[in-house]
Amino acid sequence: MISYAKGIVKSILSARKGVTEIEVEIGRENFKAINYDFLTGQVAVGDSVLLNTTAQDLKLGSGGYHFVVSVNCGEGFVAKNAPGHIMKLRYTPLQFAVLSAEEEDSPYHSIFNNFSGLGRKPVIIGELHSMVAPAVFGVKRNRPKLKVSYIMTDGGALPLSFSKTVKYLKENNLIDGTVTYGQAFGGDIESVNIYTALISAFEILHSDVAVVAMGPGITGTGTEYGFSGIEQGPIIDAVNNLGGLPIFIPRISFADKRKRHCGISHHSITVLNKVAMSSANIVVPKFSGNKFDCIQKQIDENTLNQKHKIIYVDELEKLTQDLLSFDFKLSTMGRGIDKDAEFFITAAAAGYYASSI
Repeated sequence: MISYAKGIVKSILSARKGVTEIEVEIGRENFKAINYDFLTGQVAVGDSVLLNTTAQDLKLGSGGYHFVVSVNCGEGFVAKNAPGHIMKLRYTPLQFAVLSAEEEDSPYHSIFNNFSGLGRKPVIIGELHSMVAPAVFGVKRNRPKLKVSYIMTDGGALPLSFSKTVKYLKENNLIDGTVTYGQAFGGDIESVNIYTALISAFEILHSDVAVVAMGPGITGTGTEYGFSGIEQGPIIDAVNNLGGLPIFIPRISFADKRKRHCGISHHSITVLNKVAMSSANIVVPKFSGNKFDCIQKQIDENTLNQKHKIIYVDELEKLTQDLLSFDFKLSTMGRGIDKDAEFFITAAAAGYYASSI
């Protein structure tokens, strides 16, 4: 099912590199929409736009936006010749080519043939995009001079430019570069897969720490294996295969009303128990009272400590202050740090641990 609608651009709400956020009128109602400038061209007030409205029609979480498919039926769009032949959005009407770091025309091509290993460099692995900022905060508050990169998978949003989190982190010099791989696009470095993305982060961007997580959004079905965050298993294995140190952020919450996500989410348990073939360092903050007892019970019942290494972090007050020291509104599933503190503290703890290695 694809839902389309025609609209008229009423105003430009904001603009950042590669993205224009607009207000459009459909019928007699106004809606927010996203235009990816390099895919569909520049947009201006008064333009007629064709919109993909599918996600909003289904009441799905896409940030509350429709997405521009065409501006004035493509009139005035100027094609730009650019290097590269690795296709993104393959076999769709919007497919386009990028220069990946690995391909022969890339100045970095030889790096991949000469690569020997990551040398136990830390790689923080998270399920949700909302883990990225607190993990980075945990690194930078502990050791500000470390170089941090963000590797965005294609498990959520595909355009990196959609992320306001990445915009904030880059503008405030908290991440030094970005890599996108698979069908995700828009990073400072484009790569074909997780292996070459990791090599790019450490050998091209010269990172001390990399954070790997999907872009905004996640697919879930309420089943054991039916969620896009299952990608964390192969990512753990890739880090180990390349000689890195995988640091896993467990998805921990006591605010989520769904029982399967209470304490350590069933997503994390499935990834660690049944999907990852190798070991990771799981960072667990020492929360007080019943909350820590609940987490410890889940660790014991699922024998996570037999396959993986559990890293306990007890600097909870410091981690909380670290999170609050940035002028950034933390949010996951519509909840801020005031309602879901354990979620954000866990991500920050992973960053803190990674920076201490």
